[in-house]
Amino acid sequence: MDSTIYLLGVIMAILSGIANNYGTVLQKKVVNEHKNDEEFLKNIAKDKTWLLGLILQLAIGSVFFMVAQILIGPALVPGLMAAGLIVLAIGSVRILGETLKRDEYIGIIVMIMGILLLGMSELSIPTETLVLTDYVFTMSAFTVILVLSAIACKVAAKKINRVKALLLAIFSGFMFSLSNFWISPLMTVFEQMTFTPGYIAIFIIASVILVLSNIFGITELQKAFTSGQASNLIPVQQVPIQITPIFVYFLVFLQTALPMAFVYISIGVALIIISSFLLGKRQAQMEEIQK
Repeated sequence: MDSTIYLLGVIMAILSGIANNYGTVLQKKVVNEHKNDEEFLKNIAKDKTWLLGLILQLAIGSVFFMVAQILIGPALVPGLMAAGLIVLAIGSVRILGETLKRDEYIGIIVMIMGILLLGMSELSIPTETLVLTDYVFTMSAFTVILVLSAIACKVAAKKINRVKALLLAIFSGFMFSLSNFWISPLMTVFEQMTFTPGYIAIFIIASVILVLSNIFGITELQKAFTSGQASNLIPVQQVPIQITPIFVYFLVFLQTALPMAFVYISIGVALIIISSFLLGKRQAQMEEIQK
């Protein structure tokens, strides 16, 4: 790969992470101001700062994300986007007035290390030779699993108030995992310029899922913000977002990897899970106090 193209892809991925997380900080700021309003969602949707955060996430961040995937592939992009967690941590303290304890700083660092290791596994799917219609069953099954997992989190959030914000954040993570998954087939249709009935159906399904998953993901995250810190919830939200690409690679598109990649994957997943506990522990304690 040309070094200039690779460098541009790296920059695009980092900018995507920064845009997404800075947008999250802006949205959380507005949520803090309106969380006691009767028409909470309606009021924040009218706020210019919240809308700017949404634009940074869905428009600017998504464009950087897609360009990065085209230039360097999907394997490295999530790890590079972890740079945005640094912006999240600084913004949470400076803009939102949140506080971070030592364990939470460690949690953010561990999360970044875990995501970077997943990126170092260099798992890449050759979309230019991928025949999507060969994977209809596995794609459908994976989609159903993600949706059911999200629904389980939503139901549990209604019944277990002590960890409601955490469960809503994980729900949001599953929704964005679904969105990230279906971006790849959508981009493959455009890259291959194949418009057979099967590919047209995939294009329509992908478009619908992308819209709905982003709407649900953003909406439930705003609800989570009413009782939780962004610096705690976003890293927890990242757990399904970062882990599901592994299942996509091996179980959906049936790809193989070098032995060293399994080492990176195993350590990376372990670090992400450890980070979620470090960042989620105090959030659960905060929600118990707020009951």
